[in-house]
This record gives sequence, structure tokens and C-alpha cells, in this order.
Amino acid sequence: MKKKHKQTKPSPNVRSSRKPSLTPGVVGKLDISKQGMGYVIVPGMEIDIIVKKENLKNAMQGDSVEVSIFKVGHSGKRPEGVVTKIVKRGQNELIGTVQLSKFFAFVVPDNKSFNKDIFINEKNSKGLKEGDRVIVRITDWNEKLKNPEGIVIDVLNDERINEIAMKEILLSQGFTLEFPDEVIQELNLLQTAITDEEVAKRKDLRGIFTLTIDPHDAKDFDDAISIRSLENGLTEVGVHIADVSHYVKPNTALDKEAYQRATSVYLPDRVLPMLPEKISNELCSLRPNEDKLTFSILFELDEKAIVKKYWIGRTVIHSNKRFTYEQAQEIILGAENEYKKEILQLHSYSQQLRQRKFDAGAINFSSEEARFILDEHGVPTDVIVKESNESHQLIEELMLLANRTVAEFVAKKKYKNEPIPFPYRIHDSPNIDKLKPFAEFAASFRHKFDLSSPESISKSFNQMVTDTGKHPEDAILHTLGIRTMAKAVYSTDNIGHYGLAFEFYCHFTSPIRRYPDVLVHRILMQCLENNIQPIANMDEQCKHTSDRERKAMEAEREGQKYKQVEFMRKFIGEEFDAVISGVANFGFWAQTVEHKCEGFISLLHLQQVDDFQYIEEEYALVGRRTKQKFQIGKPVRIKVMAAYLDKKQIDFDLISSPK
Repeated sequence: MKKKHKQTKPSPNVRSSRKPSLTPGVVGKLDISKQGMGYVIVPGMEIDIIVKKENLKNAMQGDSVEVSIFKVGHSGKRPEGVVTKIVKRGQNELIGTVQLSKFFAFVVPDNKSFNKDIFINEKNSKGLKEGDRVIVRITDWNEKLKNPEGIVIDVLNDERINEIAMKEILLSQGFTLEFPDEVIQELNLLQTAITDEEVAKRKDLRGIFTLTIDPHDAKDFDDAISIRSLENGLTEVGVHIADVSHYVKPNTALDKEAYQRATSVYLPDRVLPMLPEKISNELCSLRPNEDKLTFSILFELDEKAIVKKYWIGRTVIHSNKRFTYEQAQEIILGAENEYKKEILQLHSYSQQLRQRKFDAGAINFSSEEARFILDEHGVPTDVIVKESNESHQLIEELMLLANRTVAEFVAKKKYKNEPIPFPYRIHDSPNIDKLKPFAEFAASFRHKFDLSSPESISKSFNQMVTDTGKHPEDAILHTLGIRTMAKAVYSTDNIGHYGLAFEFYCHFTSPIRRYPDVLVHRILMQCLENNIQPIANMDEQCKHTSDRERKAMEAEREGQKYKQVEFMRKFIGEEFDAVISGVANFGFWAQTVEHKCEGFISLLHLQQVDDFQYIEEEYALVGRRTKQKFQIGKPVRIKVMAAYLDKKQIDFDLISSPK
């Protein structure tokens, strides 16, 4: 039914007859349920703050808000608060449907958790038709009026449903689909030619054999490797990274937009880049047979991959050969190639670096990844399961070496006897209380965990990975274990990287797609030139880029889920083997063994057999009468019953239960 709209002043906030006593405000991210209830997620707080609809103060889904608590939660209940300030809007562009009135229009958002329609004034509503699907940009949040005001920037009537869905996923996480005009104008003025004057400022490495190894469909090659023998008996291995900071200068429109995005987003059918394609796919892409400006580290290694000496600086390179991961892997496995010697030597170094990393206590986080094969309309036709192999590890280990070398180099520098503000990549050690339930659960699968120290935990985790891999439930167990760990973030407080067992670590190797890498390049250059000028608000920039990274990961998960639903629609009515992948008090999720697609089985279906109780510490639903157990990792047989694109949900029915 069509909504009836009037543009009116809002009624005042509903207040309790007794004025609540407010605590000092805390800042967090707002999540609004479809029923209109708000939940504020505050970093460092174990439980969310609940905010009723009348206390949201015009805050929207995804906003960063300041909230004051007036009712303290007890016995595990959430505290209740009121929004006192909107710190930052989480989303400024949305997809929705046009509803016309006589002199104006409204756009009703597709995202039901965005609880306000957007007002379009008479001037900006001309040409719109009832029912148009559009992208709307909010231009005025109208804190004193009922609805935010906006303009329509694109009409989507001719676009496919799955195309609109992918755009909505990106917009809902606060990413914009197009670069602003001022960015494009600035981009067109960039000096693209590599001049003799610029080359003279750099180490010229164009005569050294250099290669890239990337996915077969990659366009942004931001790292390259060189290798050559030295007269001193050592081997020089160069790690060369696209010199994005040469083109993207501080405080320019390009820089501000890159910072706001903070990361590229990788959906199953597209990449939303952090930087315009002219930079990411052309100027800074280390394509073969082209001269490119780079930031390099040249390592002198002995036969055991021990670094004897290194040099860091700006360079110019010329990549001789592009390999895909598949091609490099074939060479590692024995295929002949004119560059076989170089590939095998790099492979030897990477495996030695990898083994030393694990010997030092690093955790093996490698896992399976399902990737969809898409037709020309973006519809999945097949799914392939990718695993990290030696060719991936070749690049990964050399990039890790470069990242930790840069972090340690900068950490030893001082500015006025104080550490230089720097975006370290940190990973905290595990929270034992959170890990205990998982350790007890893993024991039921014959995996013993020693929780006596961070070192013993990493050894236990790696032993579990070593012992698994033969059964479908092993991948679920591995994923669940990773979820119990702290998340890596950017921070100026260098506590080290627990998961990698590195005392110093940063991101230096992907400035095309990660903004912290651009900051690292700038600070590194200051250190090399002995001209240190600390970047202001580094703590805030670390927080922002960590947040955008989380948003990108959520968008990527949502995009993957949408494609799962789109793929499984053709299997409705068919049966598959699956593994229980998640449990809640209202049912459980199962992942098909063949396709790695996840669906849900409601508790309503199970209650026909027994009354099931959710036991959190066992990751299980257990029948009160029969003691039948539906537990994460257990195999089941399912039938695909429905696939809802709008909800990104697949419904399964249970055919046979765990033994």
C-alpha cells in the first residue's frame, strides 16, 4: 500500500514524566532493527546499549552517535540510553522507490532499517515517475524537520535486479558508487609521463628481472618481485610497491576521497575501487613491459632466507613477466618455463620464511574460499573452492617480510624523543574467557587446546589445523576458531601482531586498495629524508580506516550471500549433504558440502519432533526429551525449500539428522 506523506514539523521527542539521570555520553555505531529499535555498539563494551525509537533524535542506521545511559542493565540485560548527538552520518546515498505527490516526491528506501523516507522538493522531483527505482543522495538531514531532503542522482529502471542489489549493498555500508566531479577534474590534471627528472631522483631498477604474480582477472597489480644474484654470494630479492603517494598528495580531492573510502571493496561481480581506475588500473598498476614508479625494499638474503642487509627507497622498475597464481603453481609443481629457476628460488625463500613464522608462534589462518563463476548477466553458474597454495604463499611471505621490515624501521625513529605517530597493524592476544568454550567444543572433535599461554594457544590452534582437512566439518571448526580471536586493526599503539607473531607490523604493500598503506608510504619517505612532520590525528585516522575495513568486509559477506541465494534458486526441491555451520535459539544454519552455500532450518520444523533447548557453550540445540543434538560441525542431509533474494536467505528442510 502506498504511504501518505506530509512534510510537517516533527512532534517533540517523547519524554518520560520523570526526567532520567543521564551518564556522560559514549560514542558508538547505531544499528536499527526493522521494528525501529536502536542498538548502539560501543567499542570496549561487552553489551550493546538499547535506544527506543522516541530517543533516537533523528539518528539513522549506521550513524556514529553519542548516547547517554539512563537505565543500567542488570543480569545480562542491555542498558538503555538516549542519543544526545549525531557524530557522523553513516550513509548519504540510498536506493529506493519514488512516490509522487502533487508538488514534491518522496523516496522510500529499500533498506527497511533506514527508518525515514527522503523528501525531494518540487524543483528536484521534475521528471520523476511514480515507482521509479532511483539512487538518492541526502543533501540536508533536516534535524528540525521530519524527513531528510535529497536529490535523485540516478534512475535504475532499466537495470537488472541483481545489479541494483549489489549497489544497495555498497550504499548500505556507506560507500559511494561514483567519484565526485572535483576528484575527476583533479585526476585529469595529473602528470602521467615518467620524466627523466623524476627518474634521476630514484634508484633505477629497470635492468633487473622483475615479475608479478596475481589472480588471472586482476587489473591492479600493486606489487612486483625482482631477483638477481650478487657478487658477494647473496641473492637480492626486491619487493616493489606501486608509488601511489607520488600521484595522491595530502589534502587534495583525490586524497580526501581515498581517505573517506579507505579501502577497495570486492564483491563477487565487481570491485568498488578506493582510487579511480586511471590510477589503480593504469598509472599505478605494475603491468608488464611498462616503466613504473615504485617504493621498493631490496633484501640481501642467504640460502636460508636470512636477511643480511636491506635498502628502502623510491625506485623505477620495468616488469618483465606477468604470471597468474595458477601458472606459478604449475612451475612450482614441475612445469617447464624459461623463468623456472627464479620462481623456484623465490618459492624456496618463501617456504623458509613461512616455517620460521610458524616456529615463532604465528597462527595458520589459511582457509577455503568459495568463488562463483558468473555469466554475462552476473548470475552464478558454478562455484569453485579456492585454497591457498604455494604460489599464493610465495607472494604472501615476501609481502609480510616487507611489511614488518618497514614497521620496525619506522618504530626505531623518533620525533622530539617520542615515537612517530604511525598506523601499525596490530592483533591482540586471545581473551581466555572467550576462548574457553571453543576449546571445550574442539575437544569433542578430538582437538586438545593448551590455554596456559598465548604461545601454547597458537601451537594448539596450528595443531588443530594440521590434524583437520579430511572431513567437511573441519572447515567449519577452523572458521569458528578464527571468530574467537580478536580482530586485527590499525593503531598507533604498537602491541604487536599476535596472529603473525611479529613484534612490528604495518601495511605497506597495497596502497592502491588500502589507505593506511598510503599513510605508511608518506611517513616512510619522511624518515628516509630525515624530514619528519608527524601527521595530525593519526589515532582518528586509524579508527576510521579500521571501521571502513569492517564495513567493506560486511559488504563482501552480503554480496557473497546474495550470490549464494541467486545460485541456489535453481536447486529448489533438491537434496544435499551439509554441515551445521551456526546455531541460535530459533534454529540452525547448515552449509552445503558441494557448494559452500548456507541455508537456515527453523526451530519450528524441529519442534515437531522435540522441544529443543539452545546451549550456547556447546554451540548446539539439544532435545529435552530425546537428547538429540544439532551441533556446529555435525553432518546433516537437507532439502532446498526456498531462496529469497530480498532477504538474502535460503531455507532448508531437514531430511536426516546427525548420528
